[in-house]
Amino acid sequence: MSTDGDLIKLYSGQILALAADIPHLDRLADPSASVKKRSPLCGSTVTVDVSVSDGKISEFGQEVKACALGQAAASVVGANVIGRSPKEIETARDQLKAMLKENGPEPTAPFDGLKVLLPARDYKNRHASIMLTLDALVEATS
Repeated sequence: MSTDGDLIKLYSGQILALAADIPHLDRLADPSASVKKRSPLCGSTVTVDVSVSDGKISEFGQEVKACALGQAAASVVGANVIGRSPKEIETARDQLKAMLKENGPEPTAPFDGLKVLLPARDYKNRHASIMLTLDALVEATS
């Protein structure tokens, strides 16, 4: 059983700093695709807008209404998404999911910053919020 102290440690300074500085918070005026995802457990929502050119994400916008963990994930993804292929986004999503749910390794570059969310592995009720941005991106680029 988790203690309040464990939960406080989960919200580290690094996670809070990422949550406070989320890139690409402006929605795109004319995206190739838009996808909104919601975590039914906590009510967090993320909407992503993407434009894809030559098989790579050329523009990205997001609206994030999530807990600090979901915001931190959106921050790391937003900082690294431009220039990535749909396959790279799918790989990042699969690696993050495996890290959280299957005790898998940390995601690889360029999304290796998601390792900051490793302490959330023990908080299954937070996983859906953390996954929102990448889940939405995979759907938007499929």
